[in-house]
Amino acid sequence: MKNVLILLCMIVLLGAKEPVVEQLFNVQTLKVERKKIAVSQKNYGFIKADEKSRYLVAPRFGGYIIDLYADETYKYVTKGTPLAKVYSPEVYQAKDEYLNSYRYDKSSSNKGMLQSARLKLQLLGLSEGEIAAVVKSGQKRAYTMIYAPADGYIFKKRVEKGGAFTAKQTLFEIVSLKKVWLELQVTQQDAAFFKDAERFEATTRMYPERFKAFDPVIYPALDPKNATVFVRLTVPNEDKKLFPGLYANLESFKKERYALTIPQSAVIRKAGNYYAFTAGEYEGEYQPVQIRVKAVDEKIYEVIEGVSEHDVIVSNALFMMDSDAQINGLYE
Repeated sequence: MKNVLILLCMIVLLGAKEPVVEQLFNVQTLKVERKKIAVSQKNYGFIKADEKSRYLVAPRFGGYIIDLYADETYKYVTKGTPLAKVYSPEVYQAKDEYLNSYRYDKSSSNKGMLQSARLKLQLLGLSEGEIAAVVKSGQKRAYTMIYAPADGYIFKKRVEKGGAFTAKQTLFEIVSLKKVWLELQVTQQDAAFFKDAERFEATTRMYPERFKAFDPVIYPALDPKNATVFVRLTVPNEDKKLFPGLYANLESFKKERYALTIPQSAVIRKAGNYYAFTAGEYEGEYQPVQIRVKAVDEKIYEVIEGVSEHDVIVSNALFMMDSDAQINGLYE
């Protein structure tokens, strides 16, 4: 048959020190080399909001929503942006007390009343600009503004225009996505890998680029049902492409180093052991050698023992080599 790999195998019984497979045609070989490698590990998880980047807007006073500027969920706001204009009887009364104290202070040496009235406005959460406006205008304003405490998206909105709210009620939850978390649920063995890894890259199905991740944190808790642990990494997200709930893959890399490597195509596994075929004493002769290897990636093995640098091994048609070696009892 044309263009078909022809295999002629025989056992050299005379003149050889030990049994070998004699491969006459189309055998490709390579030398075991020492190369720079970066052992990696792949896991998957989900993007979560950074807990340190969540801001709750919960006024220290009750009142009514007059105008609602943050009027839809997931609207983006910047720090200092007005979220709502409200009327609060409590704040209105505190402004009146502050204005009266200021007027009284002009004709009195007692500064305690003015300081107390100002402190009350501060404790109610009013901005310094709004407090100053009371004195500057000489009149108390009926309405008070609620401002965004940080840049971010309004993930939760719990009020409507014309609605009432009570003191300490959460009106908005703002989440900054400038940094996000990537949370993974991994095996205990995989979790140990993160302690030695020095570089992390995340990918998603939405975008072609790779996102750098940093600062792995292994949670001090085990999921007893699955015997897994949670690992969290921080991912910079200035472009705000990543958002909570997004599925992501993470590849972790250990520090680059030199090691003996061979392609996985040059290794065959039998009964839980790994073998390579090394060149024999004569040209075209090969023998199986048990080796210990560790996967670097889906294409390369690191050699722990069994072959040495510059040894010549077979890199193709191992199933044919294996068949003849098995028939002739060459495996230990």
